[in-house]
Amino acid sequence: MSIQSAGAIPASPVSVFANRWVQLLLGLGCMMVISSPQYVWTLFTKPFGAKLGASLAVLQVTFSIVIVLQTLFSPFQGKLAERFGPRRLIGFGIVLTGLSWVLASQANSVAMLYLTYGLFAGLGTGIVYVGVVGLMVRWFPRQRGFAAGVVAAGYGMGAILTTFPIAGSLSTRGLETTLWQYGVAFAVIGWIVAQGLREPAIDYASASGEAGAETVRDLNSSQMLRQPIFWLMFLMMAMMATSGLMVTSQMASFARDFGVADMMVFGFTALPLALTIDRLTNGLTRPFFGWVSDRIGREKTMFIAFTLEAAAMALWLANRDHPALFVLLSGVVFFGWGEIFSLFPSTLTDTFGARHATANYGWLYIAQGVGAVFGGPLAALMHQSTGSWLPVFGTAITLDVCAALLAILLLKPMRERYLQGQTRA
Repeated sequence: MSIQSAGAIPASPVSVFANRWVQLLLGLGCMMVISSPQYVWTLFTKPFGAKLGASLAVLQVTFSIVIVLQTLFSPFQGKLAERFGPRRLIGFGIVLTGLSWVLASQANSVAMLYLTYGLFAGLGTGIVYVGVVGLMVRWFPRQRGFAAGVVAAGYGMGAILTTFPIAGSLSTRGLETTLWQYGVAFAVIGWIVAQGLREPAIDYASASGEAGAETVRDLNSSQMLRQPIFWLMFLMMAMMATSGLMVTSQMASFARDFGVADMMVFGFTALPLALTIDRLTNGLTRPFFGWVSDRIGREKTMFIAFTLEAAAMALWLANRDHPALFVLLSGVVFFGWGEIFSLFPSTLTDTFGARHATANYGWLYIAQGVGAVFGGPLAALMHQSTGSWLPVFGTAITLDVCAALLAILLLKPMRERYLQGQTRA
């Protein structure tokens, strides 16, 4: 084990890439480049169905492969990022992501679609996501929540820039041309951006004038996994991921069941408007609550955000027949959910140190995979067995409230005792 040093200040950097704000912008760019494979997948289901003669259920396995590989292999991806450095590995992950589209353009069977779009995009996006978040929490030792939130927002909102161009290209150029052209563009642009990524100096907090940055013992992944506090964080993140995905993944279905999907709100159809607002708030919440947590503390912010989501879900359900409130409250629900991608990585690094932040976050990020595996299918099964969305919302709200209480009643005192013990050691 090693202790983060607050010692000598290194020589003044001579490269523009040694500036942490430049690094933040580069990390944001990398995340935006890899966001499309997940967030515009829905645009490809119809043309792939026509080309391959496959049902929607069969095609959606591709999306599941992307999410599972992106999250469940994240510890391995994080370890590779530590070994090979951010520039090379994140650049490789972006090229792998772009290549997934290029190869998928030639897929003539569902199996080939799984192996190209599913396998390559899942591994590539996982490498980039874990690598970028792990790098940013090291560059910003006193603003970890904000920095992690900014780059996470890039992943959540990046596809806003590509959705309409890709939709237009599909209608004019067709599926194959759209895939390979955008795949090449993503790979080339992303690789160039990644070449500017750099490792921070070990004593960057001191060099940047951030005296007083908390010194904690750096634990590697095997050491971290033996700490009960890690498993509490894992449980809480899995609960929040499951809760959010139980509702958000079924939004189109229950909007139609509630009778509001096709109603007009502010001159727009309710469901597409809600989905657009949700994507925006899901991105904005990440840097916002990350910034708040840098000032008032991680656990207090978790309690506020998780309680906000629970309250918004309850109000959403109570006003399910009102189209305008349905749209507006859906945005609040996403605003109370997306912050998990800034709060948990920053809390993890605060607790177990920055030296192994990327590999350590890879283990915690599996919790998102747990949510993806259980959230959507669990909600669908509950609705199918009961014929009602009330048990789905009730379960999601309960998970939110439990996570909020765990944050303030258990995580906070456990972390305080742990950090005091590390300081004495």
